[in-house]
Amino acid sequence: MAQIEKPENPRVALITGGVRGIGRAVALELAQRGWTVAVCYRTNADAAAEFEAKLHAIGANAMVLQADVSLPKGAELLVHQVEDACGRIDALVNCVGRYHRIHLMEETLETWHSEFDNNLHPAFYLSRAVVPGMIQRKWGRIVHFSMVNADQHVGQPYVTAHYIAKIGVAVLTRSLAKIVAPHGITANIISPGFIDTGNIPLEEVSRSIKGIPAGHMGTAEDAAGAVLYLLSDAACYVNGANIQVGGAWGI
Repeated sequence: MAQIEKPENPRVALITGGVRGIGRAVALELAQRGWTVAVCYRTNADAAAEFEAKLHAIGANAMVLQADVSLPKGAELLVHQVEDACGRIDALVNCVGRYHRIHLMEETLETWHSEFDNNLHPAFYLSRAVVPGMIQRKWGRIVHFSMVNADQHVGQPYVTAHYIAKIGVAVLTRSLAKIVAPHGITANIISPGFIDTGNIPLEEVSRSIKGIPAGHMGTAEDAAGAVLYLLSDAACYVNGANIQVGGAWGI
């Protein structure tokens, strides 16, 4: 895909899982605000090409890259590619994360490990790759995604591995916040509830809405709004926070 043009001095965001859902909404919002955006995808080349065309159509300084950030070398290579093309990474917004629903006693070793490989491990691989540059520049923003009720540590028989991985993301991010805070860097968590990204079956949407105090599902733009705040200068003293975007569900 097209090489990015080297900008004069806009901030640069790396957004993983960025061609769909929340990542896509974040990339569009940042691009419209003058950020340079680098978006990665793993397998959906058609969706990636469509989104890259959309970004360029609105005049965005953008690049879309294929990467498997569930692998340490894949995550490191992605970071190096973006730094080489853009000069730096000011913000990491890690939206990647697969999900499956299966009873704990029916979970296979392969599917169990995949939840950690696709949700927890990329947060570690990507963070350790971007932090050195942020420390050197004395500014940076890291945003990882957990899930709205992960802090409660409740039993989750049908999403056990996913839930544990998302708890791990929160602990990792808070630990990271303590390490990077002295260097002008923040690391925070966003925990979505039911967000309508167009991939949820209609019957599940109807069933879910009944339990949401707000009375409706959230949108990808709702979650993107929380990201925009955490990336802003107004949030420079917000570090290790967990912002829940769930319409009061799961609290």
